[in-house]
Amino acid sequence: MVDFTNGKWIFEPKFSEVNTDSVSITTEPNTDLWQRSYYGFRNDNAPALQIESEENFTFTAKANFTYHTQFDQCGLIIYLDSENWFKASIEYENEAFSRLGSVVTNFGYSDWATSDIPLPKEIWYRLSRRGADFLIESSFDGIVFNQMRVFHLHQLGETTVEMGKCNPPQPAEKSVKFGVYACSPQNSSFTATFTDMSLEPCKWLAHSA
Repeated sequence: MVDFTNGKWIFEPKFSEVNTDSVSITTEPNTDLWQRSYYGFRNDNAPALQIESEENFTFTAKANFTYHTQFDQCGLIIYLDSENWFKASIEYENEAFSRLGSVVTNFGYSDWATSDIPLPKEIWYRLSRRGADFLIESSFDGIVFNQMRVFHLHQLGETTVEMGKCNPPQPAEKSVKFGVYACSPQNSSFTATFTDMSLEPCKWLAHSA
């Protein structure tokens, strides 16, 4: 179990509840995280509760939610600053499907990788760190996890690849703030509840050539 009662908020919401084994966030309208790319707008006001680690780790959490409006979302986050961050979530699209996806933002530019899925009301996420590199996975039963993507946060440094070695050891050199978030980019509000949270030594094994 991981305790978020000593966590730190970014853009603290008006309504939340933080216990030793759960976090609930009630979103406010027009809250989101996005930087520059494509859409012509930048948003930086989604509430998130984070803890901090200098080590490599695997963080797992279960998200429960009932979305109301397009783009309602909740999930995991790494927020270094307004121009360097990551989020993974299910975003509500319409009554037919939602989008399971993730956004990686480096130096003020966001991407968005998604896949269309049915309309679940809960999902597990698992985030693993190896230095400046990360793996995000998801699961609909909390047992079988599937890879969503591997990504790099440049602000944490570069990965040095030695000749003839596919993946040398990557000690964690910089502290990382990570946790849970929820937001409603349009005129909406819902409550996201995070449970079954754990913080463990990194389960993401080094790749060998």
